[in-house]
Amino acid sequence: MQTIQVEVVSAEESIFSGPARFVALPGEAGELGILPGHVPLITRIKPGAVRIEKADGEEEFVFVAGGILEVQPKVVTVLSDTAIRGKDLDEAKANEARKAAEEALKNAKSDIDLAKAQSELAIMAAQIAALRRFRQKR
Repeated sequence: MQTIQVEVVSAEESIFSGPARFVALPGEAGELGILPGHVPLITRIKPGAVRIEKADGEEEFVFVAGGILEVQPKVVTVLSDTAIRGKDLDEAKANEARKAAEEALKNAKSDIDLAKAQSELAIMAAQIAALRRFRQKR
């Protein structure tokens, strides 16, 4: 079976590196599915879960808070400021951060404050959704 090399990198570290049969992630215009031999592509990605079907058939989940996807014939690279392995996601912390973002949204005094709060709220909602997807697959 053909595979493609997948690299998921955050600002701090390499989160995943290895061969995969398939990668699915939230593209800017909708869900993207990448198989070996995919045409070259560069696009932005939205906050959400990256699902990697590894060469051995197991699945790996990574939450990304947005970023850039680059697809080359033999390599898929996901670059994100924030990327967290599915097994490392903490629902209590995510819910706490979501509540803080909702409070900041209520108290926003400027358009910039409002935009920051909306962005943080969207990221936390995506992280909670990714956590639930990860738990369902286990």
